[in-house]
Amino acid sequence: MKLKTPQDSINIHTELIMPGQTNPLGNLMGGNLLSWMDVCCGISALKHCGTICVTASVDNVSFRLPIKVGDVVVLKSFATRAFNTSLEICCEVYIHNPRTGEDTLSHTAFFTFVSIDGNGNRLKVPTLSPLTNRDKELFESAMRRREFRLFLAGKLKANEIKGFKFPMEF
Repeated sequence: MKLKTPQDSINIHTELIMPGQTNPLGNLMGGNLLSWMDVCCGISALKHCGTICVTASVDNVSFRLPIKVGDVVVLKSFATRAFNTSLEICCEVYIHNPRTGEDTLSHTAFFTFVSIDGNGNRLKVPTLSPLTNRDKELFESAMRRREFRLFLAGKLKANEIKGFKFPMEF
């Protein structure tokens, strides 16, 4: 299996926010953004694996900045870490100002995808090799995010999470 880098999986998606995509206040509805994020990340997973990939989970998404009608939104996704049959994809959402060229980060989320064949069987995913310092930081922190996701799903006990101490036993 070929070694892959985060740069191999980069996907960029751009949208112009129209009135039909917004709420009565003129802000983009969150469900529209989540759908675009899922598709953007799914394409990154496909680029990394070369196989069908399905969404397994989405980490917390905080809607920090409103996205208004008329805004240009740029979504950027890329793989941060590959596990056995799953991989983590980061999605960054920017509000782009076409007059100034400035991009303002408005949302970030981590998606987990599972690689499957045509019968729904899990497939091994290619190894990911981080290149930049940021790639390496995201790669290392992905293991903690994965453990937390497994804990929340009831698949990992608190005492099995490396370096994580709870104030009391459950």
